[in-house]
Amino acid sequence: MEERKIRVAITHGDTNGIGYELIFKTFSDPEMLELCTPIIYGSPKVAAYHRKALDMEANFSIINKAEEAKDGRVNLLTAFDDEIKVEIGQPSKEAGHAALMALDRALTDYRDHLFDVLVTCPVDNDSIQGEGFDFKGQTAYIQECFSEDAKAMIIYENEAIRIGLMTDNVALKDVSANITKDKLTDKITAFALSLKRDFRISNPRIAVLSLNPKAGKEEEEIITPVINELSEKSINAFGPYPADKFFAEHLFDRFDGVLAMYHDQGIAPVKALYTLSNVEFTTGLPLVRTAPEQGVNFELAGKGTADENSLRHAIYLAIDAWRNRKEYDEALANPSPKLYHEKRDESEKVRFSIPKKHENSIKEREE
Repeated sequence: MEERKIRVAITHGDTNGIGYELIFKTFSDPEMLELCTPIIYGSPKVAAYHRKALDMEANFSIINKAEEAKDGRVNLLTAFDDEIKVEIGQPSKEAGHAALMALDRALTDYRDHLFDVLVTCPVDNDSIQGEGFDFKGQTAYIQECFSEDAKAMIIYENEAIRIGLMTDNVALKDVSANITKDKLTDKITAFALSLKRDFRISNPRIAVLSLNPKAGKEEEEIITPVINELSEKSINAFGPYPADKFFAEHLFDRFDGVLAMYHDQGIAPVKALYTLSNVEFTTGLPLVRTAPEQGVNFELAGKGTADENSLRHAIYLAIDAWRNRKEYDEALANPSPKLYHEKRDESEKVRFSIPKKHENSIKEREE
């Protein structure tokens, strides 16, 4: 019996933005329908409006329930019955509310096991605010919808790097206060688990960036001690590395993941170096959720110039992570017995450590 295709739920995002254009362009490639069965949570009327405005050939089958989704089709699920006024390229509360209704319907269906992974199109964080939504973004809202114990962590991923954030949506003046030993330990540990479980990296190496350009209080009292303590727990964390040198010298090529201390420290270089295929991956939740790392881009809406590569890669990553997570969990549920005593290997630590002589010369040059 042929295995059922992975069902990918995709929310349409802000109805005045680029969501439908990204969806239409992504599934204009017939190979995407061989890879998965998409269920678009949105509005057939809004979709038709965008299709006409973009003058695109985009076929979709209208369904009312996720159970009606068919393989080989772009299934467009009517997530709400409200009439929505479309003003392409203009922020509006109505468009933000339409984004929220689609997201709510998708989360409800996930609880009933009607799809496998969730991909969310861009929203305008100002427009979506209102009754029932007082959050800094979709990720915080999704986390709240699951449980108070859920601890979502966003990993920004592309073909060359994976970046996690120690702090996100935190004012720069408050970053230092939010870096504690417990929080940093939890963040690195969660990052390492995700690299194993979601990205299928058996022994991940994580670079930790420093908060200050030169070693300061946070590095000496928090970051370095945590890295050393995690080493005793066989978690391969290295650093702290000054961000400027780390990115300028492409040191990230040597690691499976990088933990930045605050948003711009990690995201700015990623967007500067790689622009077309950046993806947000949310770990720490019961479901696999990804999103294209691009804004709602009102200035591009309706012009047919939005690049769909980020959404395409978000779908690829969601499918890969779902498969990896399933295999990882199945292996842990039925572990093979150990046939030998495992000797701890310190070679990775030695490989990435800086020799004392070289470390001193770096400090002399910086002084």
